[in-house]
Amino acid sequence: MLNLVIFGPPGCGKGTQSARIAENFGLIHLSSGDLLRDEIDRGSELGLQVRSYVEKGLLVPDNIILRKIYKSAIRFINSSGIIFDGFPRTMVQAIMFDKFLKKKNITLNMVIFMMVERAELFKRLRGRAEDSERKDDKEKIFNVRMDVYEKETHCLKKYYIRQNKLLKVSGMYPVDDVSEKIAHAINHYRQKNEIFSDVI
Repeated sequence: MLNLVIFGPPGCGKGTQSARIAENFGLIHLSSGDLLRDEIDRGSELGLQVRSYVEKGLLVPDNIILRKIYKSAIRFINSSGIIFDGFPRTMVQAIMFDKFLKKKNITLNMVIFMMVERAELFKRLRGRAEDSERKDDKEKIFNVRMDVYEKETHCLKKYYIRQNKLLKVSGMYPVDDVSEKIAHAINHYRQKNEIFSDVI
């Protein structure tokens, strides 16, 4: 079983790379953003709860995210593995997630940290908002999302470095090149039980 987390700032390519990793390695792709947007689109009780957070560029409260992720993950506990896309996003989520994994006797093998320069992120999110009309990608909330990321999520880098699980990936390259680098790093881990320490 191979279990991965991928995180990074908004627009860094988490979703694209997660989908490719899931396909290449036969993993279940669990995207916290997709799960929440599905609830919003369906107009569920949970969707009504989280809509205002998403549209303002704010993080959904930890307790809501944790319940949703746990409920989704438990369905695939006997699969070949899961890639958690965009989760955890806060230190509380990371700590509680570790407790959940330990309770279920599940190993988190690697955490992929996507690194992209702020100017490039802004360019990508502006283009994505025009293409998809996603409200959470509008220019007026870009700085809010980045500030939230830097305050709440970036600190996970040190948390997972201490666990010797962090793979640092530059997302400034073309998508195919990034995918190839990540696949190489995952294959290296599976063969050597070793995670590259340098940025790839």
